[in-house]
Amino acid sequence: MTKDTLPSVDLVIPALNEEVNIAGLLEVLPWSRLRHVVVADNGSTDHTADLAHAGGAQVVQEPHRGYGGACLAALDWIACHPPVPDMVAFLDADLADDPAHLVNLIKPIDSGKADLVMGSRHRLAQQHAMNPAQRFGNFVACTLLRLTTGVTFTDLGPQRVIRYSSLQRLDMTDRTWGWTVEMQFKAAARGLRCIEIDVPYRRRHAGHSKISGSMTGAVAAGYRIIVTIAQLWWQHRRHHHLSM
Repeated sequence: MTKDTLPSVDLVIPALNEEVNIAGLLEVLPWSRLRHVVVADNGSTDHTADLAHAGGAQVVQEPHRGYGGACLAALDWIACHPPVPDMVAFLDADLADDPAHLVNLIKPIDSGKADLVMGSRHRLAQQHAMNPAQRFGNFVACTLLRLTTGVTFTDLGPQRVIRYSSLQRLDMTDRTWGWTVEMQFKAAARGLRCIEIDVPYRRRHAGHSKISGSMTGAVAAGYRIIVTIAQLWWQHRRHHHLSM
């Protein structure tokens, strides 16, 4: 990147049965700042993939359900279409996050001040946009991250941007709802410069949330996140002990 050249940014959007939202999301993306938009269709049974393709996105299929698996499928597509981007952005398909704020998340990386920038919903979330289970889960997860890595986060928000070379260093593997917390744990533990920027968050535009839409989904996701942190902490501690 030079001062006169905008960084190349590829956007990953995991999506499962989001036909009521995907077209509207693609219409409001900051396309001028994005090189590729990759929608990872995670086994949808509706017209999500067709609408994503019609809206100008690249569509990859990952039939095995799992948020992280969908993200990994999109990253595989990006790796197979060189040159690689300077950054990769992530955004959910439900229109709860305002994609216009992706531009603000790109800036600190472009200026060399950060390697991972996350949109934090903690302060600016619309009333009732995050239910009590989500807020409590975020609190527990962020507390565990602080205790295990020493780095303070306020959210596990899905809207985020990371330098591509930094993402490669993280060796992401989680195929479930542990994806976001795996990224934050590894980034903190491996010394990446992580910052958060407050972003607004609203109720999903339409459709049914796979996590917050049911108590079962919220509990399952929360359990997976806690287990992921515990596993990562143990692996990190063991590696540190063996290297001494």
